[in-house]
Amino acid sequence: MERETQAVIEEILRFPPRRIVNPLFSFIQSGEPGLKWAAVRCFGALVAKLADEDSESARIIMRRLMWSLNDESGGIGWGSAEAMGEVLACHPGLAGEYVSILLSYAREDGNYLEHEPLQRGLLWAIGRVAGRHPHLVRAAVPGLTVYLSSPDAGVRGLAARLMGLLRVSEACTRLCALTEDNSEIPIDFQDELGKQYVKDLVSEALKIIPCT
Repeated sequence: MERETQAVIEEILRFPPRRIVNPLFSFIQSGEPGLKWAAVRCFGALVAKLADEDSESARIIMRRLMWSLNDESGGIGWGSAEAMGEVLACHPGLAGEYVSILLSYAREDGNYLEHEPLQRGLLWAIGRVAGRHPHLVRAAVPGLTVYLSSPDAGVRGLAARLMGLLRVSEACTRLCALTEDNSEIPIDFQDELGKQYVKDLVSEALKIIPCT
């Protein structure tokens, strides 16, 4: 699957970014996981390329993603957080500019996303940035550990994954309490995470966190 997605990305990057962005906006909202995640990956690569050629046009696209997550937009913003995270993972310059906004969606005193399916996408997005630019995310850790106690299995699992990516030793006690969590990860994230259950993501995190 990863090889196929990379081939699609290489093909898409042959076209002018402005011709491809609008169709990708509809695809990142797809309810079909394979299509959605391929579109998210392509979106990140495309906007990163555009940022190198025309930074202001890339910023306009970022603002469009932000608007879709705004209550006033009239929409729900499916896939927008994931697309933002992928863009920031792909482009250090945009990451420096927009990571604080991405993180604000996780804070109750910020642009908090109350809808749990959107929180899943947000935590995945923060995880993508953490995997490439961990120094940009680390200061937000105290506000992110609370998601380990979410009633939503997907949110708990993605929060556990994020703790592992950031090597958050302070989260060890909470993670250990989830080692027998047999709750199933929502199907739209299973292939992307390569895991089916919360306990799998917890176990993976605990293998790389220096717990004492």
